[in-house]
Amino acid sequence: MLGRFERKASGEATVEYGDGTMRIVKPGSFVRCAVTGEPIALDSLRYWSAELQEAYITPEAVMKRLAELGRSPG
Repeated sequence: MLGRFERKASGEATVEYGDGTMRIVKPGSFVRCAVTGEPIALDSLRYWSAELQEAYITPEAVMKRLAELGRSPG
């Protein structure tokens, strides 16, 4: 859940992604999908890679990134 400070910030955020957690480094209202470049509202962010430090807009975007890297899901 985002705090009051993060919700009111505008522009692109900088986020540090962990396993099941994320930390806002620079406040903002969205991050960009690493695959599509589309903005993702922080309140809607559900998919990311802690290893690659990337956010994804959909599960399909995650699968595309894994395919690009030659990795299988799981």
